[in-house]
Amino acid sequence: MSRRRLLGGLSSLASVLALGGCAGLSATGAQFDASSLSVQPTLLVATTRNRVNGGRAKPWFGPERASTMTVARAKLVPPDGGRLSLAAVGLADWRIDDVEPEPGEVSDLLAQAGGGGDVLIYVHGFKQTFETAALDAARLSDGIKFRGRTMVFSWPSKAGLFDYGYDRDSAMWSRDAFERVLSSIVSTAGTGRLHIVAHSMGTMLALESLRQLYARYGDTVTGRIGAVVFAAPDIDMDVFSSAVSSIGPLAGKITVISATNDRALALSGRIAGGMTRVGAAEKAAIERLGVRVIDASDAGWGIINHDLFLSNEEVQRVIRRAIDTTAA
Repeated sequence: MSRRRLLGGLSSLASVLALGGCAGLSATGAQFDASSLSVQPTLLVATTRNRVNGGRAKPWFGPERASTMTVARAKLVPPDGGRLSLAAVGLADWRIDDVEPEPGEVSDLLAQAGGGGDVLIYVHGFKQTFETAALDAARLSDGIKFRGRTMVFSWPSKAGLFDYGYDRDSAMWSRDAFERVLSSIVSTAGTGRLHIVAHSMGTMLALESLRQLYARYGDTVTGRIGAVVFAAPDIDMDVFSSAVSSIGPLAGKITVISATNDRALALSGRIAGGMTRVGAAEKAAIERLGVRVIDASDAGWGIINHDLFLSNEEVQRVIRRAIDTTAA
């Protein structure tokens, strides 16, 4: 269990105890503004990782690059909502119960999921296993109370502190596959808008795939893309500027969540030869590129400040507003 979750749970314990019997009553009723994922906890999966154990047993997908992309459904178990349970004090968490690889493409996966509506796709960053990426997608979707289908795109990461180079290459290697995922979603009949939230190194992958998508289809895809949120983007400012200038009106859909005190991006900037990363740049410098910027430098309580899209409710409200303002 992370220190962030532990401290958050302990800080809420007094409130839970004070509510007493009210907590038990509320736990038995329907949640107000509940996320779709908490009601139907099935996460859609697209991954360029190799299968482990046929993709049907933990760890499901490993760090190696697969020859073909896999689509799957992951059955999740939400945090237990029982009275004065670990969930009540913020210490419970999502977990994966089962993963079932499926034949076909993402469009087939969406058709099986049914329900229409918008789609939220999460792209993880550096140093992530398939499991941590999938659970972060669930935490994000539930945290912003997303109503629609949620998908994780997981690219091959070795999940090691000293594997930055491998992870960066793997992210870029996956850009054609992610473009195929985006293309499949926006062309599937009955599907609403596609919202993208990408974190850290995953923002580089997402931006490059959007650039390819726009180069292929032009303005015809603009209306199908909703919010594009780049949380702590680990991208060189020059590379970001060049890509943004190549995606036409899609640039206006981008919201960057930055923090000048993001220690992880400070380190990656040093690894990259001293080049400032977009997620750690000054707000005014990013805004000059024509995208919306939320400076979250004062939002974090930790020393890293790299996962504020998961750990800070204000930042999650920013993501929710970005999605709401692009609703059809």
